[in-house]
Amino acid sequence: MPDRRHRVVPSVTIREAREDDWPRMWSIIHDVITGQRTFSYDPDMSEVDARRIWLLGAPARVVVAVRDGRVVGTANMYANRPGPGSHVASGSLMVAEAARGAGVGRALTVDMIAWARRRGFAAIQFNAVVEVNTAAVRLYESLGFVTLGTAPGAFRHPTLGHVGLRIMWLDLRRPGGATG
Repeated sequence: MPDRRHRVVPSVTIREAREDDWPRMWSIIHDVITGQRTFSYDPDMSEVDARRIWLLGAPARVVVAVRDGRVVGTANMYANRPGPGSHVASGSLMVAEAARGAGVGRALTVDMIAWARRRGFAAIQFNAVVEVNTAAVRLYESLGFVTLGTAPGAFRHPTLGHVGLRIMWLDLRRPGGATG
């Protein structure tokens, strides 16, 4: 088995999403939601509805991860709640199947953390991380996120049945940490 610590990972560029990125973003989103393994989105969601909930307007932010000129991931980020909850950020990220395990999710998450810090958020809260999505859980934990709790059986996984959804939290008021 190859030693993953020495694997060469091509660089990823994170940039603001553009109108012409949508077809590739939709392809990634569609694959993720129809797989029904990591997101609580309706697998029958239309492209129009996906576009409406993913491409959020300012002050939210939508980005893409680009490798070799090709969109391989996307994320959106925003205040978790309005009013008294607006000091906590949240967001969602998705990575193309062929690019998983190659640092794209890490690059998107690190970018989200940097954005939240620049915007003065006190924390980032992920509201629904599927507990059996071990790659995401490991990634978030490696960047300093902790699990505040798990809603048992809140997600219907296509092969594992009812599994939990974690609420994960990163306190941005702590100095250091979560730099990549």
